[in-house]
Amino acid sequence: MSAVARRTTPRRCDALIRRFSRARLLVVGDLMLDQFIWGRVDRISPEAPVPVVHVTRESFHLGGAANVVHNIRALGGQATACGVIGRDSSGQRVLKELQGIGADTEGVVISRGSVTVRKTRVIAHNQQVVRFDHEPDEQATGAVRRLQRFLRDHVSDFDAVVVSDYGKGVVSAELLAVLAAARKRRPFRLIVDPKKPNFPHYCGLTLATPNVHEAADAAGIEIRDAASLRRAGSLLLEEWDAEALLITRGEQGMTLFTRDGLVRHFPTAARQVFDVTGAGDTVVAACALALAAGATLDDAALLANHAAGVVIGKLGTATLSAAELRTAVISDQ
Repeated sequence: MSAVARRTTPRRCDALIRRFSRARLLVVGDLMLDQFIWGRVDRISPEAPVPVVHVTRESFHLGGAANVVHNIRALGGQATACGVIGRDSSGQRVLKELQGIGADTEGVVISRGSVTVRKTRVIAHNQQVVRFDHEPDEQATGAVRRLQRFLRDHVSDFDAVVVSDYGKGVVSAELLAVLAAARKRRPFRLIVDPKKPNFPHYCGLTLATPNVHEAADAAGIEIRDAASLRRAGSLLLEEWDAEALLITRGEQGMTLFTRDGLVRHFPTAARQVFDVTGAGDTVVAACALALAAGATLDDAALLANHAAGVVIGKLGTATLSAAELRTAVISDQ
């Protein structure tokens, strides 16, 4: 179906990763807070057939688009967050955490009419027991307009723009139209992690990074084998007017499609899988950083594949450093 991607050289890998620090990225999307409640299960509740979790600790991490920002900063890139948070404790924590990792928060809109998205996961014995989601029914109109105004005024300041779409209302047809108009005025790299509500609205992309289920849904094709994967990839390149498409396929690795007809397969780089939470954020962050640093699409996908292989070997919402990425690539030579 496709050629297996060539291996990069340690020298080229090192040169690209060293250039990450000069890359200026804007991340627009659904800023979230990930809360983890950790504990152990010793018995079943007498009230209902559910486990009783004895809580031992809790932790908070940047999630959604904020986790993309975190990944970029952990890899050494410069990142500006652009999204909406509420005037609540979760929003305050997101803002503090972003500032704490050295991210620029000039594009973060704080709105009284918005609720900060928070996902609470209960983990017992390294297994997720249940998840609670706090999210707004819709984003406040005034906040969305302020965010779009920021994009119009500042999008040309960056080497690449990442759209981290979690379907929570920040990314819309109107926002994507703002980016499309800005890109016509002054071309820039536009990398999108897509979600279903906006499948009809993506257009003029440098790269899209759907997982295999999203790609099948967007293309309207059941992906069962190499042939159906190729059909879906080709269709989405046309539908989204994209230069390239990187479909992540879990344990089967990733497949890169480009407009010139090339198809490259990247076998999974994971050695051990503990948690896939946030792996898509790592992929889009690594791809965007690599492209902003001057990487080819092949090299960007390869670096993203290795980056994802590292983070899914960690428990919870995780990131990796430039040194970890460099080691992962070199150890595969």
